Amino acid sequence: MQERISPVRSTRHISSILAGSNLDRKPFVSLIAPAYNEALILQDNLSLLCDYMRSLESDYDWEIVIVNDGSRDETGWLAQEFAQSRSNVRVLHHRVNRGLGQALRTGFSGAQGDYIVVVDLDLSYAPEHIGVLLKKIQDTQAGVVVASPYMTGGAVSNVPWLRRVLSVWANRFLSIAAKRNLATLTGMVRVYDAEFLRSLNLRSDGMEINPEVIHKAFLLRTRVEEVPAHLNWRTQKSQPKQKQRRSSLSSSAKLMRHTWDIFFSGFLLRPVMFFILPSLLFFAMSLYANAWVLIHCWTNYQRLAQQVRFPDATEAVAIAFQQAPHTFFIGGTTLVLAIQLFSLGVLSAQNKSYFEELFYLGTAIYKRNQDR
Repeated sequence: MQERISPVRSTRHISSILAGSNLDRKPFVSLIAPAYNEALILQDNLSLLCDYMRSLESDYDWEIVIVNDGSRDETGWLAQEFAQSRSNVRVLHHRVNRGLGQALRTGFSGAQGDYIVVVDLDLSYAPEHIGVLLKKIQDTQAGVVVASPYMTGGAVSNVPWLRRVLSVWANRFLSIAAKRNLATLTGMVRVYDAEFLRSLNLRSDGMEINPEVIHKAFLLRTRVEEVPAHLNWRTQKSQPKQKQRRSSLSSSAKLMRHTWDIFFSGFLLRPVMFFILPSLLFFAMSLYANAWVLIHCWTNYQRLAQQVRFPDATEAVAIAFQQAPHTFFIGGTTLVLAIQLFSLGVLSAQNKSYFEELFYLGTAIYKRNQDR
């Protein structure tokens, strides 16, 4: 069977041939920094990012694109003031808060780099992760490289226990659903190959944009890599206690929505799992209940056989139903549910296969139209 080549890989190969005269040009890196109510830490942390990127200038040209996502404090004004004296720092504004997904999509569309690095302005991942991410994506030619605190060599510090546990298990759940050996699928801090990223038509408005990109990378057979990272929430301590309390309440309110988003993302990655596994569970329950139905019927039939030479089998069933009607109900209901869920699983597997083919074709057409 002929191997199917990713449209992203094929165009990347062609562009690398045509760009022979530019091989000595330093790669251009765009840092995307979404910001929402970050006035207290904005300029200090941007200065740290700029200082670190200057240390990489022998290898990369760079820019920072700040996306002010409708902040209610002075984030927008402070970001604009910071950018005025720096030609490679730009600020894009949303008039209202539109969510992380839309902020990233705005940043992606405004980025000019060959590589696009998403950073968290609270610097919960230290700036030094940027260099590690860039080296990994160049060495592996991956489409995405994720900073992973949950893989071997990674670390987590100062993260609330409940949030940490939920995050670890959410990523494990998505890894199982995706059938991939990845420890972190939800992390925001990562580097993208810009050509791959521009081939995607992203739709998510919230935090679910991160697993969405990974999902579409898998569909396009694009390589996804991880590097060990240290997630450290130390910067949260520098905020006033009142703001910390508001931030904690806001985070708790978003946690349930994010949990649902993770569950739904898992369904998109592997819908069969959500039908076949429950169907097998219901089938096992049905076997257990119906086995007791048969035992009750056979016992009553033997009792009737002691009184009548050829007893009526339906009478034995009727007596068994009177003795334990719940076993009949449970056995029948679970069997019907098992058959229906198994059928839905087969249909979902077929539909997922059709969707992947259509998505692959649609991406190739979308990419071709962009290149015109």
